[in-house]
Amino acid sequence: MSESKEKLEDEDDEEDILMSDDDDDLDAFTDGDADSSCEDGVLGFSDPFSAEVKPRILLMGLRRSGKSSIQKVVFHKMSPNETLFLESTNKICREDVSNSSFVNFQIWDFPGQIDFFDPTFDYEMIFRGTGALIFVIDSQDDYVEALNRLHLTVTRAYKVNPDINFEVFIHKVDGLSDDHKIEKQRDIHKRANDDLADSLERIHLSFYLTSIYDHSIFEAFSKVVQKLIPQLPTLENLLNIFISNSRIEKAFLFDVVSKIYIATDSTPVDMQTYELCCDVIDVVIDISCIYGLSGDECGTPYDKESMAIIRLNNTTVMYLKEVTKFLALVCFLREESFERKGLIDYNFHCFRKAIQEVFEVRMKVLRSRKLLSQRRRSRQATQNGMP
Repeated sequence: MSESKEKLEDEDDEEDILMSDDDDDLDAFTDGDADSSCEDGVLGFSDPFSAEVKPRILLMGLRRSGKSSIQKVVFHKMSPNETLFLESTNKICREDVSNSSFVNFQIWDFPGQIDFFDPTFDYEMIFRGTGALIFVIDSQDDYVEALNRLHLTVTRAYKVNPDINFEVFIHKVDGLSDDHKIEKQRDIHKRANDDLADSLERIHLSFYLTSIYDHSIFEAFSKVVQKLIPQLPTLENLLNIFISNSRIEKAFLFDVVSKIYIATDSTPVDMQTYELCCDVIDVVIDISCIYGLSGDECGTPYDKESMAIIRLNNTTVMYLKEVTKFLALVCFLREESFERKGLIDYNFHCFRKAIQEVFEVRMKVLRSRKLLSQRRRSRQATQNGMP
C-alpha cells in the first residue's frame, strides 16, 4: 500500500493488496488494528479546513408532513414517539452534519407555510448551492396540493441548478398495508412524472417509502447521502475487492452516529440485512456505554478497539470492525468462511489502509483549495490598498 495513488486508481493493483483463500503463505498476517499511527490525523478527522463548501440538502414539503421529525430521528437519535410533541417549524432551520469526512453536509429544513418563491426570498441563491432536494409527502393525507407544490419547486429549482438530485419521500407509510403502500407509490409516481412531462422531461425523481418507526427512513437517507459522496465509486470498488478475497457475502460501511451506510458492495441490499446492521451497531454502542471503560474514556463508547462477532441461528456470522472513530465495517459471512478469521483480519487491515489513503487525497485537495483562497484574498486586499 505504499503507492497510495496508483492503487486507488488501478483496480488490478488493488486486487494484489488483499489475500485470498487460495494463498498459502499467511506469514505476513497482520491484525486489522495494527496501523493506528494516523488515528489522530487523517482517521481522527482533525481536519483544519473548515472553510470547505458543504453540499446542501433541502427538506421541503407541506406543513405537518414530517420533515422535522425525520431530521430529529436520523441525526439527533430522538425516539419516534417523542416527535409527536415537536412544534411546527416556523422558520428556516439550518444544521451542519459533519460526522465524518464522507458524511459532511448541511440540512435546511423549510417550513411548509413559507412561500420561498415570494419576491422577498432569493430562491436562486438557495438552489444554486444545493446537492439534493428532499420533498416529503404525507401518504396518509390528501396529496394533491403536495404534488402541485412539488411540481412548482422542482421545475424552478431545475432551471437554477440542473445538477440537483430530486428525492421524494412518501412518508408515514407505517400505518398502511404492503399493497396499499405500493398503490400509493405507483399513484404518486405517475402523477408527479405526468406533471413534469408537460414541461421538463429531463428531470429525474427518485421515490422512497419512509417511516420514522422503522429503518426505512435511514435507508432512504443513505441513498440520498451516497449521491453526494464523490468518493463513492472508490469505496464500492474497495468493498467488492475485500469481500471477494475474504469470502464475505455482504459488507456495509456505516456512519456510526447516524446509522447511514455510506457505501456497500455491488450485491443487492436486503432490508432485513440492513436492519440487522443497525441493531448490531446499537448493541455495540449500548454495551460499551454501560460496561465500557470509566474515567476520561467513558465519553468514547466507540473507538479503535471496538469489535463485535455475532453468530445468527442460520449459520451466518455478523462481524463488525472499527474503520475510523466514525465509520464501521459490518460484514455478513458463513460460519465456515469465518474459520479463516486471520485472513479476514489481514484483508481488513489492507482495506482500512486504503480508506486512509482516500482521506489523505481529500485532505490534499482541501489544503490546495485553502491556499488558493488565501492567495486570492491577499491579492484582492493588496489591489484595494488594504494592509
